[in-house]
Amino acid sequence: MINEEIRAELFGLQDTEYRDFQKKLMPTVADNAFIGTRTPQLRALAKSLSKREDIGKFLAALPHEYFDEYQLHAFIISEIKDFDTCIAEVERLLPYLDNWATCDQLSPKIFKKHRQELLRYIKRWLRSDLTYTVRFAVGMLMQHYLDDDFDEAYPEAVAELRSDEYYINMMIAWYFATALAKQYESALPYIEEQRLDIWTHNKAIQKAVESRRIMPEQKEYLRSLKIKQNKNCS
Repeated sequence: MINEEIRAELFGLQDTEYRDFQKKLMPTVADNAFIGTRTPQLRALAKSLSKREDIGKFLAALPHEYFDEYQLHAFIISEIKDFDTCIAEVERLLPYLDNWATCDQLSPKIFKKHRQELLRYIKRWLRSDLTYTVRFAVGMLMQHYLDDDFDEAYPEAVAELRSDEYYINMMIAWYFATALAKQYESALPYIEEQRLDIWTHNKAIQKAVESRRIMPEQKEYLRSLKIKQNKNCS
């Protein structure tokens, strides 16, 4: 069975020191769910496996037992060359995501050629009640719609999100920090007008100030827009 072959392959590539390091980075994943396969090896394996006719059996075998299997799954999907097939596999995987790494590394190459078709899925994902589906949607807007395909409606949609989930708010902050680097004049009013919750607002400024793509004078101004919080407030 392909699933057994893949698991044996992953354990054959196991690096226990790397496994222990990963555990610290992803508190949302159970400690016993890590094998410890390094990302370059997973990507190489995904490219090889994506050519197999029976790879669909692995993609259908959800939920997986190991984090590394989810990572491999995401990298295989990212290699799919047909947009409709790729979208179907993305939508099948999204409900099972439980960590930021797999969510952020799920990045189908074919999406670059189908940005217009992708938008309707992103709009639906933004309305999801699943943390990593929303995070993925914001990530796709950040990756594909801050350059030539930018539209004022996209930061508006992100700014309207409200969540108590750290991993959603962190992605919103990352989105606006990137937007400040690429679409400064359009993104700045969201900071000036304090359109984000306080934590996300300040985190977006922090990440923007850390960016090499933002001019020194812009960084100085952004620092002045940071919202001071009462130390007694959480």
